[in-house]
Amino acid sequence: MINYLTYNEIDSNKWDECIRASFNGNVYAYTWYLDIVCENWEALVEDDYERVFPLTTRKKFGINYLYQPFFTQQLGIFSKNILKKETVEKFINSIPEKYKFAEILLNTFNKIDKRKFIATPQLNHELDLISSYKILERHYSKNTKRNIKKAEKAGLKIIKNVKPDEIIELFRNNRGKTVMTLKERNYTILSRLIYAAIYRGIAQIYGAYTQNNQLCSAVVFIEGNKKAVFIFSGSNSEARENGAMPFLIDAFIKDNSDKHLTLDFDGSNDENLARFYKGFGSKEVFYLKLEFNKLSGFAGQVLKVYKKMKA
Repeated sequence: MINYLTYNEIDSNKWDECIRASFNGNVYAYTWYLDIVCENWEALVEDDYERVFPLTTRKKFGINYLYQPFFTQQLGIFSKNILKKETVEKFINSIPEKYKFAEILLNTFNKIDKRKFIATPQLNHELDLISSYKILERHYSKNTKRNIKKAEKAGLKIIKNVKPDEIIELFRNNRGKTVMTLKERNYTILSRLIYAAIYRGIAQIYGAYTQNNQLCSAVVFIEGNKKAVFIFSGSNSEARENGAMPFLIDAFIKDNSDKHLTLDFDGSNDENLARFYKGFGSKEVFYLKLEFNKLSGFAGQVLKVYKKMKA
């Protein structure tokens, strides 16, 4: 039986055990992570936490709706046992009627009949690190190898455990100036996420410094369920010239090769990013964006516009 639970009714220990034991578990779905990105999230839980589905919820204009929090690429249904298409659809159909609007991202293993739901494929990239570095490096593109050589020639040095706030500031002072969707509260949430991951011993942070000892690029990876997620990065204009980002990712791959670990690039549908991730020999992986709108035409459009502005 699938039960709807409010935040205070969720047993966090049983929930986290379900995510740990799930064949499709990921770091985004643990209670500590959800607590940071979405206060008072709710859930659908099957039996004694055999399968779970976090409901990341908000309320605006008196309307309850589901949304995908920033820094949380894939959620959906997580299961200790085999997950059939019919089971996924049963969970979706069990979403309480009070939710009139939704734009959420399911995980790679959540398959549904697209004739029954509005579901759009989203692109991600993953790289299995179980092979030796020598084998992995063979699959790098010529451009990736060239950029790594450029970084080495520029004399970049890598220092681990850069302070999260430095990385966030690096991003905000550069690419962040053009990303209008990220607000002050989003950066606060991101900082809390990274520090929480450091506290749990599941964060790996790499920073590239110039010969003048200036941080020009940095990246944060967070581990969970045998995956390391490329959760955030920051670079300045100098880094784009000296190949710092490929240099950092290569260093992470080198350090973590020969491990039962998958590098999840937390990818996007952006063609340039896809090309960059493919340059490391990564494989395309797809997941679904699920949408529904049970509101009247005008109310639905107003909420959709508001959500995009205030996400």
